[in-house]
Amino acid sequence: MEKFEIKTSIRFGEGALESLREIEGNKIFIVTDPFMVKSGMIEMVTRHLAGKQYKVFDEVEPDPSVELVTKGVKELLEFEPDAAVALGGGSAIDEAKAILHFAGRMGKLPRIGLTAIPTTSGTGSEVTSFAVITDRDKGVKYPLVDASLLPECAILDVDLVKTVPQSVVADTGMDVLTHALEAYVSVRANAFTDALAEKAVVTVFKYLVRSFKDGDDREAREQMHDASCMAGLAFDRTSLGLNHAIAHNIGGKLGVPHGRTNAILLPYVIEFNAELGDFGKKEFNRAAEKYAVLAELVGVGSGNVRAGVKNLIRLIRRMQAQMKMPGSFKECGIIPDKYREAEDDIAKGALLDQCIVTNPRVVTKEDVVEILKKTYHGQHQSS
Repeated sequence: MEKFEIKTSIRFGEGALESLREIEGNKIFIVTDPFMVKSGMIEMVTRHLAGKQYKVFDEVEPDPSVELVTKGVKELLEFEPDAAVALGGGSAIDEAKAILHFAGRMGKLPRIGLTAIPTTSGTGSEVTSFAVITDRDKGVKYPLVDASLLPECAILDVDLVKTVPQSVVADTGMDVLTHALEAYVSVRANAFTDALAEKAVVTVFKYLVRSFKDGDDREAREQMHDASCMAGLAFDRTSLGLNHAIAHNIGGKLGVPHGRTNAILLPYVIEFNAELGDFGKKEFNRAAEKYAVLAELVGVGSGNVRAGVKNLIRLIRRMQAQMKMPGSFKECGIIPDKYREAEDDIAKGALLDQCIVTNPRVVTKEDVVEILKKTYHGQHQSS
């Protein structure tokens, strides 16, 4: 027997932020980053909390650290809130989740509900039971997976993503695509997650470049915001795969932004998972067949599995080029010696990552190293 549940209440469309007035309790702990405070965007949240007492923890940084979570737990326990709100990108939402999770494990506060308000369209963290925390001393990212991390409410408001810079739109948008693709070929995929992943993939190919080119394109920004959430709903039930297993370790070791890392890896991981083999091959694995289905859905299918997979890879690369994204880690400024030194640790870490368990193809350390060698220079066989 399988089970499919959506436990997070999702509010979207015009006036979505007004649902903040429904938060129960009088003391609200808000987790966000300094930019949200300095830019005044936090007022879009606080004006709906009239009559309530709130405390703002605004020290969130990209890739939240263990130390920052510890500090947040201390401030949360001192304030003793009735509810929490996370405002920001994936880092702010992950930080809030981790703070509540570890505070709860200490047993000093009752269960506190979290309302997540994403200001980027990428992680889907507002509807997942995942969070990623970084140990800076070890250079390792640790994915946390626990039902307690799932927000009670997610608020999607397009006004919060209208001013997102182009580079962030590109990075986070490719993260959405990676989430959807990995959920689609996961060994835990089912009919319901496939429907969400397919819709997310089609939406990304239709709207991401538009969103990148024009921040005033309200439709494109809103569609990408929804796609991010749909991909999150899908992968929360299926988990992810090799792409994220490697990306978590590259981010910890080399500091390349997460979405950009996923984008560089994606064509090579698709190629690996599809296992196309010789040109005379007539039977293909499940992942290859599913990639070919997506190729049909986005208009680059050919009725042939091999051609469909290769066309999908080409389309991804074309979209990356349109957004002027780097096609290799060399283009990200990582020097060769530093990259080679990190290869072994990245490969070992990827195999220990929880995401590797649901990858559609069994992975060895040698496989990961080979992908790392290809992605440094941007060499590929799919052009």
